[in-house]
Amino acid sequence: MILYRPVGAKELDLIKGNDYRSFPPRLPEQPIFYPVLTQDYAEEIAAWNLKDPASGYKGYILQFEIDDNYIKSYQTHEAGGKSRLEYWIPADELELFNQHIIGQIVLIKELR
Repeated sequence: MILYRPVGAKELDLIKGNDYRSFPPRLPEQPIFYPVLTQDYAEEIAAWNLKDPASGYKGYILQFEIDDNYIKSYQTHEAGGKSRLEYWIPADELELFNQHIIGQIVLIKELR
């Protein structure tokens, strides 16, 4: 399955540091990692980063493939509408999630 992840500048730097192979651990105030199902929804979220100093006022869209059999163990969640679908991965399961990424995480768009 192809998923998307909107990120800011700091998170992108951490992903680059992992050779685009994994997502960094969540911060204590971030108990959930939420990859999304569509590029449009990822762009909507990333646009918020343009106003956020913690994101470096930058928004990026990442795309990656996850093992279908693995991701089936999670349910999708609506986040304010039928077109806003995401998975909720508990922060303590992110390392296992990363092990099921197929290939590299790809930067597909930068918002400015």
